[in-house]
Amino acid sequence: LVEVNKRPCIKISEDVQKVTIPGRKQVFRLFGKDGSPLLDLLQTSSEPPPKQGERVLCRHPFLESKRAYVTPSGVEPLLQKWWSNGKLCQPLPTLEDVRNRVHDSIKSLRSDIKRHLNPTPYKVSVSEQLYHFMHKLWLENAPVGELS
Repeated sequence: LVEVNKRPCIKISEDVQKVTIPGRKQVFRLFGKDGSPLLDLLQTSSEPPPKQGERVLCRHPFLESKRAYVTPSGVEPLLQKWWSNGKLCQPLPTLEDVRNRVHDSIKSLRSDIKRHLNPTPYKVSVSEQLYHFMHKLWLENAPVGELS
């Protein structure tokens, strides 16, 4: 749950992996010079999409010092609207189309991400705007301890 009645919500937990990223978002896959995926970038739905050849700051959602600039050689939007008001918006892909897309997506990943022993985690980052929005909401909703 990330939004109720168009109002962003955040789930707070002592376990950082359980904290949700609030609000309506858009997700883009950013590609490197060799054409392989570098990372997936989450942005607020109101932000303009990243552009090929334009530098974008990508941040780790929870670790403040983990950030990097990426100049993508390609950008692919990952979210598509399939349903609206209970009706299909576009034709559903065939099972073969879905199978081929998954196969091609896995094939395009770097070998260190796909290796069975000690694979490199695939990076998922947030935009600067989403990072600050998320942490502002987190601080507003997190309980404050009291010492005596």
